[in-house]
Amino acid sequence: MGDARGFLKHDRQLPDRRSVPVRLRDWREVYEPFPEETLRHQAGRCMDCGIPFCNEGCPLGNLIPDWNDLIYRDHWREASDRLHATNNFPEFTGRLCPAPCEGSCVLGINEPPVTIKQVEVSIVDRAWAEGWITPLVPTENTGRRVAVVGSGPAGLAAAQQLTRAGHGVVVFERTDRIGGLLRYGIPEFKMEKRHLDRRLAQMEAEGTEFRTNTTVGVDLSVEQLQADYDAVVLACGATQSRDLPIPGRELAGVHQAMDYLPGSNRVQEGDDLKAPIDAEGCDVIIIGGGDTGADCLGTALRQGALSVHQFEIMPRPPEDRGSGNPWPTWPLVYRVSSAHEEGGERVFAIETSEFTGEGGKVTALRTHRV
Repeated sequence: MGDARGFLKHDRQLPDRRSVPVRLRDWREVYEPFPEETLRHQAGRCMDCGIPFCNEGCPLGNLIPDWNDLIYRDHWREASDRLHATNNFPEFTGRLCPAPCEGSCVLGINEPPVTIKQVEVSIVDRAWAEGWITPLVPTENTGRRVAVVGSGPAGLAAAQQLTRAGHGVVVFERTDRIGGLLRYGIPEFKMEKRHLDRRLAQMEAEGTEFRTNTTVGVDLSVEQLQADYDAVVLACGATQSRDLPIPGRELAGVHQAMDYLPGSNRVQEGDDLKAPIDAEGCDVIIIGGGDTGADCLGTALRQGALSVHQFEIMPRPPEDRGSGNPWPTWPLVYRVSSAHEEGGERVFAIETSEFTGEGGKVTALRTHRV
């Protein structure tokens, strides 16, 4: 490793967030630029730990110690190559991934872990800025055709790899734009869509074809798909909602997150002046304490909600790992996302048993402590 004592000399440090009053007035990403010298110190905290559990903690198997070392030594282009060896879209994961790699970082046994996620996104942003990321056009054509159903991150990654292998790849998307949840589920303040559009341009230059407004099974039969292509990849995504079948669910004003979030993203795309479901002037309750709930929280605050409460059925997590949650398992600890920092109230250990209303519209929730 570049700095064998880096973890002893430097504390964990993350980028500053733009001030809450400022960022609530726009939909831009919330983080300030991270100084290069500070980033090198953070990469230098990576230990020569013998067995890098971060590689196993990462679902992609990212070669994390390798590119931490390269950044410490100021070898940015080599770090980009090493990062892209296992990850098609590090600008997505570097912004959106919950970073299980950091939860399994060996330094995390008794110290704050290495800021792996920040190093990752800094590498890829530098690579784009320097022009190191270019289309990788296949050198030969296999003559095989592959259909990819769904244009979320899984479908796009499969399509890019198959195109680079020389196959003719067509990606089918049921909505009007490519990107799946990256496009219409993830709010702009978590990832600006320019990052997605830049990758799509690269993929088109490599030879991947995109077809929007096509629902497989409706606009295009499965039989036709199988007849026209040598292989089919199903990457249909995660937009099927999980309902809450309790009394009053039919009342107006009760919405699924995946009906709510795409509207605000379409406003940012320039399709509408106002989202179809708008929280302006409303008292909002979000049922669910996870990332999607936090996305709804940040969206409602930017739309001008009067108040927001986020209900979580689980108890408030501890500040530090409990004895039953040892390293290198995922740390079940209390976290404050950028959206939680912006406002609203989090309510833990509460379950909703009924929606009540007047005139067909929801006005209250009946709940109980769990």
